[in-house]
Amino acid sequence: MSPVLFGFIGIALLFLFLLTSMPVAFAMLSAGVIGFALIVSPYAALSMAAMDLLDSILSYNLTVIPLFVLMGQTTFHAGISTGLFRAAYAWMGHLPGGLAMATIGACTGFGAICGSGPATAATMAAVAMPEMRRYKYSDGLAGGTVAAGGSLGMLIPPSVVFIVYALLTEQSIGELFLAGIVPGLFIALLFCLSIAWRCSRNPLLGPPGPKSSWKERFISIGGIAETLVLFVTVMGGMFLGLFTAIEAAAVGAAGSLLIAFFKRALSRQVLKKIIKETVRTSCMVLFIVTSASIFGRFLAVSQIPFIVASWFSALPLPGFLIIILIILFFLIAGCFIDALALVLLTIPIFFPVIRRLNYDPVWFGVMIVVVTQMSVITPPVGVNVYVVSGIERDIPLQEIFRGSMPFLFMLIVAAAALLVFPQLCLFLPYAGR
Repeated sequence: MSPVLFGFIGIALLFLFLLTSMPVAFAMLSAGVIGFALIVSPYAALSMAAMDLLDSILSYNLTVIPLFVLMGQTTFHAGISTGLFRAAYAWMGHLPGGLAMATIGACTGFGAICGSGPATAATMAAVAMPEMRRYKYSDGLAGGTVAAGGSLGMLIPPSVVFIVYALLTEQSIGELFLAGIVPGLFIALLFCLSIAWRCSRNPLLGPPGPKSSWKERFISIGGIAETLVLFVTVMGGMFLGLFTAIEAAAVGAAGSLLIAFFKRALSRQVLKKIIKETVRTSCMVLFIVTSASIFGRFLAVSQIPFIVASWFSALPLPGFLIIILIILFFLIAGCFIDALALVLLTIPIFFPVIRRLNYDPVWFGVMIVVVTQMSVITPPVGVNVYVVSGIERDIPLQEIFRGSMPFLFMLIVAAAALLVFPQLCLFLPYAGR
């Protein structure tokens, strides 16, 4: 049998394992080892898996993951999200749909120090949902706003998805982080415009709250000071070349611990929770990355990525249409596969296509994150929707999914804008070179 045929058998095994609810990491590890053993030899497969696992444990580059996870967990438990929401509420809460727009603003700020979409959604569900429900906001608008706003944590740096993409494609983590800033702010603006338009047509969706005085507004700015300092220190340091992405992660983690300490939010019990969640999340992500590497080696010896790249390149279509086809694939597959798992599974196949078509890999990384943002709010897998539903159990799941659909349209608009105007995400990383 040819390596290509064994390659398709391995891919079929992977999907079979996933259908049996096997964890993604174990599914990729098992399919990769079995497939490699069929093509090369069982001894070579076991040796390759052992070496990849050891390399991951000893890899200096992968230390960026637990450091940024530690930063996100510390800021989460330090209660920084409350200050962000209060500041946004003071400035926008009096507008129609103002509380929902304030939630998007708070999600944007929290995403800049968290890096996780579900964590951002969970945090804002606890902070913002009670306020929106108190002011009689539509359950669909409130739940959809939190679920969609949470997805901004995947794009605005530091982003775990960007880190994984950079490790898989050997791109600069710092450049990817810089590339995500403008698209993240652009999408946040689109979300706010969507809320304003819907609430202006139907004020009952999001009634305005009480208007804050100018004194209250300026006082509220103090609630975002620590977030701003942390973000500017981490991103500014990388942009100016003062430290690498790994050093920036260490600075961010240390800074978040100092902020929590001075806020007196770093009790022994909270510190235990931070360490426990950091270890659990980091181990999960690192094991998934290692398993994806093993599965990628199997795909490489099967020649499937190169055949797919040649097939796409030979299509009698302009390059941008091929890109659209790839984006549509991600959009559809994201409805059924977790965002991080989707990136890990498909990048080894599609990245050679991007390189052969001479598209910028940093731009493609941003585009992939924007498209995978859609997957966290689309049924049936939409993880952010399930997170919000788990916190607000009396809101029907379908109501939150329905409330997320206008935001899905805004994400499609953002993806189209990035396709037409790639400089939206490229001018910052290029300026930093």
